[in-house]
Amino acid sequence: MAPTSTPQTPFGRVLTAMVTPFSDNGELDIDGAQRLAAHLVDAGNDGIVVNGTTGESPTTSDAEKARLVRAVVEAVGDRAHVVAGAGTNDTRHSVELARAAQQAGAHGLLAVTPYYSKPPQEGLYRHFSAIADATDLPVMLYDIPGRSGVPINTETIVRLADHPRIVANKDAKGDLGRASWAIARSGLAWYSGDDMLNLPLLSVGAIGFVSVVGHVVTPDLRALLDAHLTGDVTKATEIHQRLLPVFTGMFRTQGVITCKAALSLRGLPGGPLRLPLVELTPEETEQLKRDLAAGGVQL
Repeated sequence: MAPTSTPQTPFGRVLTAMVTPFSDNGELDIDGAQRLAAHLVDAGNDGIVVNGTTGESPTTSDAEKARLVRAVVEAVGDRAHVVAGAGTNDTRHSVELARAAQQAGAHGLLAVTPYYSKPPQEGLYRHFSAIADATDLPVMLYDIPGRSGVPINTETIVRLADHPRIVANKDAKGDLGRASWAIARSGLAWYSGDDMLNLPLLSVGAIGFVSVVGHVVTPDLRALLDAHLTGDVTKATEIHQRLLPVFTGMFRTQGVITCKAALSLRGLPGGPLRLPLVELTPEETEQLKRDLAAGGVQL
């Protein structure tokens, strides 16, 4: 059974884009995934995104993706929304992943902009519509032109918002002006997909976060959000500024790499990375420790 949601908060408010734990031999660590998911929910997440970029989706098989969804749903039950990444640059494959995620028990889908192919806006519209048509699950778009090479234009977002199952957008565009217009015109639930911009995006209408740094500072993100919702701008700003070293440190290199290093430092499941991603050097690990400590993270 899916957790309770509202049209304003279809996937909750604080979600972490979870890493995919692997065992020492590089295989999927199902027990570790379940323990990590439960830890994240206990820390204050009301949603978990699996099989996203931070979950190393480019290097996990379709079968592994389905196993991971089942495991995380089993671990968190109806305590949190489990949103499964289903987007690729191949619409047919994306539709297959969407259907497999529904069969595995996912509560929603995350659909990233098709990457590398650089389709026109009409191609984006048809791609996302096909994914939304494929299942009964609510869909969160994922707009990240820095990775995909193509933004979802505001007009396209407005068109897609007419689809009854496209209910949200994860914004990693880094453009507060475009976000303001798209939020106002589309009516979609807007989630920050860029931790450094969590507070600024709240100020123009976002309702929550899909976070990477949530692996280590979920209680702080929850406190920031609660302060904003209650009108305590000063407190929200203080938390945002205190977390700046964390935001910076967790993205000095690719976020999955630093996430798994931070989890290891805290004794939590993560395990190795799959190539082409590689572990931090000892010097980079020491820098990460300094960054986290500066933001108040206990190791």
